[in-house]
Order: sequence, then C-alpha cells, then structure tokens
Amino acid sequence: MRSCNGEAELQTGEKMNAHPIGRSDRLEPGTVAQKLPLFQVMNPPPKLLILVGSPRRNGNSAVMAEAVRRGAEAVGSSVTLRHLDDHLTSFLRDCRTCRSENGACSISDDFRTLFFDDFLPADGVVFCTPVYWYGVSAQTKAFFDRTFCYYAASYPESAAVIERMSRKRIGLVLASEETYPGASLGIIHQIQEYARYTHSNFVEVVRGIGNRRAEVELDPGNPLVAAEGLGGGMFVRMTSDHRIDTERSSRVWNE
Repeated sequence: MRSCNGEAELQTGEKMNAHPIGRSDRLEPGTVAQKLPLFQVMNPPPKLLILVGSPRRNGNSAVMAEAVRRGAEAVGSSVTLRHLDDHLTSFLRDCRTCRSENGACSISDDFRTLFFDDFLPADGVVFCTPVYWYGVSAQTKAFFDRTFCYYAASYPESAAVIERMSRKRIGLVLASEETYPGASLGIIHQIQEYARYTHSNFVEVVRGIGNRRAEVELDPGNPLVAAEGLGGGMFVRMTSDHRIDTERSSRVWNE
C-alpha cells in the first residue's frame, strides 16, 4: 500500500511576535510573502533544511516540499531542499564492524556530507515523506538510523554532534492516499518522540491526500497552502509540550 501561533520563543530564548496564520482557509498559495514578517532583524537568517523522503521526484511529497520552500523563502529564511535518494544508498550497518579507523562511517555514499553540511547547521528541518504501510518511507527511516553512526559514543566527536543535533525546529509533511486519520498517527508520534529526545520543538504537521503525481493540488483541505504556511512560520510559531510542573501563563494566545 502506498498512501504516502501569539508570542513565540526562539531557540535562543529571544522572543518575537508570531503571525497567527496557518489555517488552510485563510490564504491562497503564493501569498505567504504578503502575510508574514520578513526576518529583517535576524542576521544571518535562520537556516531551514527540507528533506524529501519519496523516491518520486515529482510526487506529492515533493510538491508539498516545494510549497514549504516557497513559504520559507518568502519570509527570508535560508532554505536548502534535498532528496534523500540522492544521498543514501544503504541502510545502517553494524558500526562495530564497518566503522573507519578515524571513526567515520565507511558506507560509500553521500550521507556524511548531507548530515554534516546540511543537517547539523540547520536551525529547522522539515521532513517530507509519503505514508508507506503507515510509517515513513524507507529513505526517511534510513536517514534517522544513519545518524547513529555519528552520535554514538564510539564516534570521537559524538558530543559535538549531539549538541548540534539538539534544539532544532521540526516540521512534518505527509502525503497519503487514505483520509483515515489513524494512517499517520504512528509517524506523528515517532517525530514527536524524536523532537523530545533531541530537545527540539515540533512545530506542525501538514498532511495532503493524493495518490497520483501532484494530486494533492486537488485536495480540498488545501495542503499546499498549509505547507507554505509551515515554511513561513517555522521559526515564529508558538510550540508547547508541557509537563505537570511547567511554569506557564493562564493564557495561550495574546489578545
């Protein structure tokens, strides 16, 4: 089966006003630039990495990834979009038997470049994946698994890698042919736990319904507008994940 925010706190603790958009019935595609503030006070601008986990270059995941890119670029973010198929050719192996003498992964593909040059420097990452058997694509799962080689204690610079993996802004874009809400719950939970594990902020989930290439453009839920809004709001939208002892206001939104 292939089915494929008020006041916001930045990672540094600095606060800036968030724009209250994000609902798909408020915007038309391509209008984020007119609705969201530019990052004029942020120098350099925040870095957003968009990772596409679909094997289809022009499929629904890729179409929504481009919408995320449009929204992010419209507000001044520095955006990099990568297709995981271009960088990963293998799953994670037994690091105890295949690690190079200098501790690096010995698999001869481009994962290390993607991880060190694009992922670690990014302030935010949006994962775009089809829903395959109610989980992420194999490419997306392999990306998460392959990071182990560099944050495991057996890698000499693992402490520095862990520090740079942490405290990012995370977004999720899903493409599926099923409208059934439960089809994506396992993936959402996985990304939520990843965000918690790395002390990151899970910003939002966008889900588009479609099977044929670019069919999400016909989804009446307007996922392309939502994806564009996610890109534009990645670094300003309020996120919350309270514990019982979390200090917080009695209000969620400013009037």
